[in-house]
Amino acid sequence: MRITRIGLAVCGVAALLTGAVACTDEGGAAASPAPRAAEAPCANGTYTWFNVERRDVLTGVAAKQKLGKGGGTLTNRIVPLHTPLTAVTFEKGARADVKATLRSLGARIGDSDAALGEVYDFADVHRAVPRNEPNSTVVEGAGEMVEYTWVREITGDFRYSCGSGAPTAGRAVGWDTDGSGILECSTGVPKVDAREPLLDAARMSCGPDSPAARPGKA
Repeated sequence: MRITRIGLAVCGVAALLTGAVACTDEGGAAASPAPRAAEAPCANGTYTWFNVERRDVLTGVAAKQKLGKGGGTLTNRIVPLHTPLTAVTFEKGARADVKATLRSLGARIGDSDAALGEVYDFADVHRAVPRNEPNSTVVEGAGEMVEYTWVREITGDFRYSCGSGAPTAGRAVGWDTDGSGILECSTGVPKVDAREPLLDAARMSCGPDSPAARPGKA
C-alpha cells in the first residue's frame, strides 16, 4: 500500500509554563497582617528529576473509511481527543521559574536546544498546540483506512534546591514532537507497546477485536 500525503502537519519541537496588607475591623482595631507569600527561591539552583517519562499519545482519530480497488482520498475529519499541555505544577515550596524548570526538563531528556538562546518552544506555556489542518491524503490501495494524530509527551517530577531556602517540588509536562499516521483495519502490526497511539486509534475506529488493534509478533 503506497500513501501520498499533501499538507501533512509537520513535526514540531517543542514545549508550557506579596507583600502584607493590614486591614481594620468595623471597630477600627487593626487586624493581624496577612501572612507573607513565600518568597521565590533564588536562581541558578539545582534541579533533580525523577519519574521522567517520554511516550507517544494519541491526540486525534478519524472514523474508518472504506476504499475500493485503487484506493482514493481520505476525507473523514480527524476528531480531537487530547490537547497537549505545557505546564508546571508546584506541589511543595515556593514557585520556581517556570521556563527554567521546563528548560531543565528539556536538558534532562537530551534536547540540545534547551540551553540555547531565549526562544525555546518546549518551555513556552503559550505555544500553539498542533492543529488538524485539512489534508489531502491519497491512499493507493483498498481497505478500511483510519487516519490519526499524536504527540510525544514528556512528564517528570522534580525537586529544586537553591541557597538555604526550603526546596521546591512539583511536576512538569510538555511535548516535543507531533505527527500523524494511517492504519488499515484488517492489517496486523508488529509487536509494539500496548500504549502506542496506532493501537489506540485502531481500537477506537476499527474495533478492539480488529487485526490492527492486536499487535502480533515482532
